[in-house]
Amino acid sequence: MLSPDHVSSARLRYLGTSAQKARLVVDLIRGRAVGEALATLRFTKKAVARDIGRLLDSAVANARQKRQDVDVDRLYVRTAFVDGGPSLKRIRPAPMGRAFRVLKRMCHVTIALDERPLPQAQAPRGKRAAGETGSAAGEAAAPRRRTGGARRAAGAGSRRKGASGRTGRKAAGSGTKRRRER
Repeated sequence: MLSPDHVSSARLRYLGTSAQKARLVVDLIRGRAVGEALATLRFTKKAVARDIGRLLDSAVANARQKRQDVDVDRLYVRTAFVDGGPSLKRIRPAPMGRAFRVLKRMCHVTIALDERPLPQAQAPRGKRAAGETGSAAGEAAAPRRRTGGARRAAGAGSRRKGASGRTGRKAAGSGTKRRRER
């Protein structure tokens, strides 16, 4: 599922929490810069945030090891996902000699980092020439409002109504059997 064009990746396997709980934290850092993601994880009140923070540190170390010229300040979390892992089946005693099954779930967390491109210097915009089109006052035209599309243009009353006078519903008693009252 990882594309081969990322700078580095790290995978934490058999993490002792459910995938649902880990996804809550991973969703917080997806797409963020590495420094911002580490700060977010540090102040997140979830137990799994500490493990995911260590995984993110490992991904940054992998990026430095893989490419010496990488700029850590430009790294961001390109891909982050959580897969379900195996479940340990345990038994919990229940009343009247019964037993309840307890699933101790695990998950696998994967993080891939990439480097943001350098910001390009934008060419300065020049003022409009005096002969260009535009309003007399030099202001932009007001944005157009949406009218509702072709259905409204065709007329709202063009829908066919059933015998009950309502649209899209069957008339009362048409094709339905009534129960006999006792």
